[in-house]
Amino acid sequence: MSPTTGTINESRHAGDPGAGFSKVMLARSSARSRFKQNLPLMLMFAPVVVFFLMFRYLPMLGNVIAFKNYNFIDGIVKSPWVGLDNFRMIFHNPQTLTMIRNTFILSLLHIVTSFPFPILIAIMLNEARKVWFKKSVQTLLYLPHFFSWVIIGGISVTLFGSQAGVINMLIEHFGGTSISFLYKSSSWMAIFLGSSIWKEAGFSAIIYLAAIGSIDPSLYEAASIDGAGKFKQMWNITLPGLLPIMTLMLILSMGNVMDVGFDQIYNMQNAVVANVASVISTYIFTVGIQGGLYSITTAMGLFESLIGLTLVIGANTLSKKFNQSLW
Repeated sequence: MSPTTGTINESRHAGDPGAGFSKVMLARSSARSRFKQNLPLMLMFAPVVVFFLMFRYLPMLGNVIAFKNYNFIDGIVKSPWVGLDNFRMIFHNPQTLTMIRNTFILSLLHIVTSFPFPILIAIMLNEARKVWFKKSVQTLLYLPHFFSWVIIGGISVTLFGSQAGVINMLIEHFGGTSISFLYKSSSWMAIFLGSSIWKEAGFSAIIYLAAIGSIDPSLYEAASIDGAGKFKQMWNITLPGLLPIMTLMLILSMGNVMDVGFDQIYNMQNAVVANVASVISTYIFTVGIQGGLYSITTAMGLFESLIGLTLVIGANTLSKKFNQSLW
């Protein structure tokens, strides 16, 4: 066959509409095959999608209450619009500004104090060579995570109570004077932060243990051959290997800066330390749920969410400068 004839045949084949149709049918067949192959996974994922649509995205429509004078009789749709009046009322109330300040301070202290502990626990557990010891310590450290804050609040009162607290009984036994740990702002904040660390540090260490397990063991072997001790291996291999997950956890924690947590505060607060223990979550419960001022508390919740979103975006933007980011 001459080159001219081959060129003509290729030209006819390229211009043949049947060839294009075959390609389309082949692509559709491949798409159907992939759909059938992934159908079980899609069915397994469907309840997750339904859950987030029903309980995460659909309730966002209720944020419109923040811009209305909501009442049960008129409902969300027919309640009158008030624009930004609810937000003005929030920021002109000194008590509200105090709650925002307390929320920010407690959350920031919680992040600063609790962030390093899971990392340290994961590194120390990774260095443990006795399997029985490692499993026993893991169980003891993970167990507090499954306690409710009601139980932990009761433990705090049992330990630090002024009258029958274990610590004050020991102090008095040795000739000292009892201390009102739960009724002083500084000691109450220390107990608040310490209970948070004790409850969650062990469970959070699971993530860092998994990250340590993904580090190439040959790096430690090479460092050991070069004469690096455990501390240098930790500093030059383990911590750089944990940096991506540390960045991810820090970015996610920034989204909760304005959310201290209702259960812990509600079960540990008292009227004496209200100047530091009154936060947004307890304000929403007291004013919104008990007082029925839904528009005001919805505006407060929306403000809290916007601050969290801003902090997450800011932390992610900052982490990009260190080649570590969430997106």
